[in-house]
Amino acid sequence: MARVSPGEFVRQVRLEAVARVHWPTRKETVATAIMVVIMTSLLAIFFFGVDAFFSTLVKYSIGLLSSAPQG
Repeated sequence: MARVSPGEFVRQVRLEAVARVHWPTRKETVATAIMVVIMTSLLAIFFFGVDAFFSTLVKYSIGLLSSAPQG
């Protein structure tokens, strides 16, 4: 096995890594970005609804506790 300099080794590794990468097309990149925006929006709406539900539930529970007779 031939010895190579550290600089040559790094150059070879970089060249090999770049050659194996499948770069997406512009169409694939745009489609993926749109899907990310859509899914992020749906998740934001979902978690907003869950948060609003639990917030209402806690406020209602606190209201019940504060209006309960003391004794």
